[in-house]
Amino acid sequence: MSPDDIQSFLTLALGFAVAGMLTTGYQALTARTPSFGVISRGPHLRAFAAVPFLVFAAPFIIMRNTIRAPQPMEHRFATVMLATTFAGFWSLMSGTALIMALGALGVA
Repeated sequence: MSPDDIQSFLTLALGFAVAGMLTTGYQALTARTPSFGVISRGPHLRAFAAVPFLVFAAPFIIMRNTIRAPQPMEHRFATVMLATTFAGFWSLMSGTALIMALGALGVA
């Protein structure tokens, strides 16, 4: 594997790890599972505050919802594959944003 491949894999893993930490922390503090429904309640301060949280927690929420959703067997593989690809790209982008932010702060 090339160094670029390794860096992309670590960025993807960082994105998923941060998403998991955020959702687990949210669930530990509020005793509720986080969802995208927070935004659909209308223009409230809570909805605006949830946007940055959901930007980084979305890959975990997408995968959790995909795994738990009951679906017919003939469409199950395609749905899981599409959701995994979408969550993976989202995780890669959020991991890249985190690495760039850490680099700007002089940490990484």
